[in-house]
Amino acid sequence: MHSFAPEITLITILSIVVLSTTIASKLKIPSVFLLLISSYLVYTLFSVAVPLDLASNFGTIILFCIPLIFMGDALHLKFSDIKRHAWSIFYLAVVAVAFSIAIGASLSYFDIFKGLSIGAYVALFAINMATDAVSVQSVLSQFSGVKHDLKVLIEGESLGNDATAVIAFFFIGLPWMMQGSLSASDAAIDAIRVFGISTIIGLALGYGFYMLMKLYDDKRGEFFTLLVEAYSAYVLAEHFHVSGILTLIVAIVATKAWIDADLDEETSKKDKSFLKKIRLHSFVSTSKDRLEYIYEMAQELGYIATVVIFFVLAEMVDLHKLWEYRVEILIMFVATTLIRALMMAKFAFIGAKTQQIAPVGVEGWFILTFSGMKGALSIILVHLIPDSFEYKEMFEAITIGVVVLSIFVYGITLWSYFTFFREKKETKLFR
Repeated sequence: MHSFAPEITLITILSIVVLSTTIASKLKIPSVFLLLISSYLVYTLFSVAVPLDLASNFGTIILFCIPLIFMGDALHLKFSDIKRHAWSIFYLAVVAVAFSIAIGASLSYFDIFKGLSIGAYVALFAINMATDAVSVQSVLSQFSGVKHDLKVLIEGESLGNDATAVIAFFFIGLPWMMQGSLSASDAAIDAIRVFGISTIIGLALGYGFYMLMKLYDDKRGEFFTLLVEAYSAYVLAEHFHVSGILTLIVAIVATKAWIDADLDEETSKKDKSFLKKIRLHSFVSTSKDRLEYIYEMAQELGYIATVVIFFVLAEMVDLHKLWEYRVEILIMFVATTLIRALMMAKFAFIGAKTQQIAPVGVEGWFILTFSGMKGALSIILVHLIPDSFEYKEMFEAITIGVVVLSIFVYGITLWSYFTFFREKKETKLFR
């Protein structure tokens, strides 16, 4: 007899996405709250609605979900915004994350988590410093008055933060944790190699798929082209043992930069003849209306992928284990929150002193601090730790606890601020 498990699971996922986003819109609350709660309740109380064994097929699920999660947010970034806030995004996405992981690793001196090596601390903090772009977008999309520049910083930081955290985890933390030692020079060279090759592959794919989009003017064809690009970038990079996520982000951002050049008349006028030639400026890649369709479709697929990851999270949740590691969870949640607040305060301080960094003020510091919600990527990374690692159970419990706490505590904090405490009148976050 034919099994309808895939069809039933898809019906469940789509139903949760539709109902959660609809109810969230009516109640004016972030949809990620309902996505997380409903995914857990359905999986635990009505398991017949999810007949597929998602946990045992986690490798396949990762390959399916990662491009969908990152593609939508990468498409929202305009190259002109990235260029204008390049130093700010670099600080938030690279410098702040690197310092955060280093500060977290230094806690090994106090032996807060008994038995862990310094390499394990690096891996644990890399996992729990990775922010979730979908969760952040879900929360902030509910509020008015968030200035465009601040949204650019948040979106750019959430994407770049993930790429930095992944490189720190796979090429520094994980080998250090599993091998017991690591050469600093080898790690630095490997990280530079990964960053360089991932960027080159991403830029090449970005230009190639941009040119491919000039062959037709169908919105579905253009959307599927970007979807193929996202999957191709991730798979190709992983095949060559570099960062699939960084390659994916660079590829989509590069394609979007060329598209913006097509659509921006002012930019087209300023372009030199050589740039116009290499992008065949007389043939546009898409239109603004078709690009809006692509945005919407990418966002919906991102929500679907997030629900799938939340189902895997529900499979991993063991309330007894969470209670057993409650102290470790709270320590990690408080530590990551304080470290992020410190990094954002430093960012705000530098922004007030120099023109290279965007001045966000106290309110900007507050919003940036609590937009650091964790989510799908943290779950993916902790799941990829080898089963032979003796503290994997503790890592999973800590990460699950931090993900849930960050989504609800950070999300409710921002929601309360914008709903009850912030003046209706917009205040300038950038001076």
